[in-house]
Amino acid sequence: MEELLADYIVIGSGPAGRQAAIQAAKLGKTVIVVEKGPHPGGASLNLGTIPSKSLREAIIDLTDFHQRSFYGKDHPEKEISINDLNYRLNIVLDGRRQILLDQFEKNKIILLFGVARFVDPYHMEVFDDKGSIIYKVRGDYFLIASGSRPRNPLHVPFDNEVVLDSTRLLSIDHVPKTLLVLGGGIVGSEYASFFAALGTEVTVVDKRDHMLPQLDVEIGTHLQKALTSIGLKMIGRKELESIKRVGNHAEVHFKDGTKLEAEMLLYALGREANVEHLNIEKAGIGLDSMGYIPVNALFQTIIPHIYAAGDVIGGPALASTSMEQGRLAARHAFGVQTHHFPTFYPIGIYTIPEISSCGYTEEELKELGFRYEIGRAHYYEIARSLIAGNDPGLFKILFHADTLEILGIHIIGRAATELIHIGQIAMSFNARIDYFIDQVFNYPTYAEGYRIAALNGFNKVKHKK
Repeated sequence: MEELLADYIVIGSGPAGRQAAIQAAKLGKTVIVVEKGPHPGGASLNLGTIPSKSLREAIIDLTDFHQRSFYGKDHPEKEISINDLNYRLNIVLDGRRQILLDQFEKNKIILLFGVARFVDPYHMEVFDDKGSIIYKVRGDYFLIASGSRPRNPLHVPFDNEVVLDSTRLLSIDHVPKTLLVLGGGIVGSEYASFFAALGTEVTVVDKRDHMLPQLDVEIGTHLQKALTSIGLKMIGRKELESIKRVGNHAEVHFKDGTKLEAEMLLYALGREANVEHLNIEKAGIGLDSMGYIPVNALFQTIIPHIYAAGDVIGGPALASTSMEQGRLAARHAFGVQTHHFPTFYPIGIYTIPEISSCGYTEEELKELGFRYEIGRAHYYEIARSLIAGNDPGLFKILFHADTLEILGIHIIGRAATELIHIGQIAMSFNARIDYFIDQVFNYPTYAEGYRIAALNGFNKVKHKK
């Protein structure tokens, strides 16, 4: 058993842990990262963000999804196998893992594989998969960045073939003919759209009326229409009673007496913090009522030298926000000038079509009593969209009717998660809607949707150009 000492101990090598470790190393600190999984990168790289987005890209490419608007039903459907998808996925995963290992080596970060457990606020033990202690580590500062995992209630009979969570779904051996998705949140909606694009008959069931209720309602309606066009079915206002596997299919019973069956079932009803093995109580830390580690605005726990960031502290639980949380936590720990976490940031949802937003929704502006106006640009108005394949899409810009200040930007359609950053930058400099009118955009590009939407909105108010 080896005993190690470092300035900074990071539990987890996902987005928050990785960025925190590298930031601390750049500040000249000795850093140890403890990773429970067999590979670096945490759930984000190995089970979540990167695998799901890699599968999405592979599905779009291999099915010629964006060519369907040109050829319609005459375009031959391609039979895509799990092997086709996994080939692409494994290349991406191997590449990203190697890059991460190279970054750790370059920055002299020590990476330990094993399960970390607190002994007291300054000491941890690291166990192997047999429960033997392989390292004892002491740190001046700690970051808990152990992430989250799918919430798996005990009454759900999970297996690796029929009843699945988002982790198990990555190991299926064939593309199902039918898929039932329980949960219309981000994870459920993304995977549901992926399989619908593959030709699977997908049904999404949720207790809410529609998928992704946090979206601007108009964008949500646009998404529902787009998903319906590729064969996805949504059933709302259903409360789960029981799930069971019957032979080679899943059977779900609901409280209203109805039932649904499918070849496979994806249970996507939330995630929970990965804290069960950490013994955080021995460090003097507890959990909040939702099962997450409470932190202050600087990501400190109740024990000042122990920080927490990423999914383990709850929302927004995005890879992008977790990275910044980890970086800021490391900077604060070592007394480096920093800033508070941004008050607004883009959110990306990788359904097919993808969605991204920044700022207020229309419903929030109504509730706050803002005088606002809307500028819209449909993708069919954008030449680039027609050239690349006229897929459904919409730019929606919300702005103050009097000051013209941009209050929110919502995009659904191809390249939405890339395009949002133009609007994000404009908003961060308090730009007005006419900023987009006065600029020249490359033509033909998707980005000129900003100008089209700005002109549409500007023409609705008294300020005339």
